[in-house]
Amino acid sequence: MGDFLKTTTRSKDKVETLLIGFSAAGSFPPSFLLHRFGTLLIRRSREKKCWFLSGIWRDYLFKLLLIGDSSVGKSCLLLRFADDSYVDSYISTIGVDFKIRTVELDGKTVKLQIWDTAGQERFRTITSSYYRGAHGIIIVYDITEMESFDNIRQWLSEIDRYANDSVCKLLVGNKCDLDENRIVEMEKAKAFADSLGIPFIETSAKDSINVEKAFLTMCAEIKKRMGNQHSAERAPSTTVQMKGQPIQQKSSCCT
Repeated sequence: MGDFLKTTTRSKDKVETLLIGFSAAGSFPPSFLLHRFGTLLIRRSREKKCWFLSGIWRDYLFKLLLIGDSSVGKSCLLLRFADDSYVDSYISTIGVDFKIRTVELDGKTVKLQIWDTAGQERFRTITSSYYRGAHGIIIVYDITEMESFDNIRQWLSEIDRYANDSVCKLLVGNKCDLDENRIVEMEKAKAFADSLGIPFIETSAKDSINVEKAFLTMCAEIKKRMGNQHSAERAPSTTVQMKGQPIQQKSSCCT
C-alpha cells in the first residue's frame, strides 16, 4: 500500500502547509488532503506522485484571510502568530502566501488556514478569489500611516463584493510599538470599528503585542457565529400549517 511515515506533533503543521501548497498550485486535487488533526500519518504511493494524510482529527477548520495595504505588516503578523518569529527585512508578498496553525479554544481543537494576501493593486485580481469560502477576514492598517487607515473602506468594499455575507471581520491597527510615530489615534479607529459593528484591536508583530489575542478573538467570533447558525437551523418551526378542503354545499329544490 505504499510507504508510511509518522511525523511529530511539532512538524505536522509544516507538512500540511507544504501539501496544501502543492494542492493550491494544482499538483494534485485538494480532496487528497483530509483537514483533520491528531496523529498524522503520511503515505506515499508506490509511484511517489502524491501524498496522503490519514488518521487525523480536529473539531473545527477555519479559513482566515489577511488583507490591507502593502507594508502594514500582514506577513509579519502571520509569521509571529504561526512561527513566533519576526524579521525586520520581510519581503513584500507576491500574490498569496499562507500558513497553518492549530489552537485550543473552549476545549475544542481548531485548525486555522491563514492566507496572507498582497496589498499591491496589481495583485487584486489574483487575491480576490481567496475571499470566497473565508470564515474570517482581518483588515490590517498601519497606525503610523493615515493612508492605510483611509483605505479601509476600499478593503471593506472588496469584502462586500467577493466574500460571503456571513464572514466575520476584525480591524487591526498594527505597529503599536511605534507609538511615538502614531498618526491614527486609537479612539478614532475604535469608533470607526464600532460604527461597523466589528471588533478592533491594536497589535505589534515586532514586540508580539496582542497578536495571539487578535487571532483568537477572530476564532471566537467565527465559532460563536457558527453556533448561532446551527442553533437557528435546529430551532423547531412555530408555524402551524392548517390544511382544509372546500365545503361542498348541496342544494335542494322545493316543489
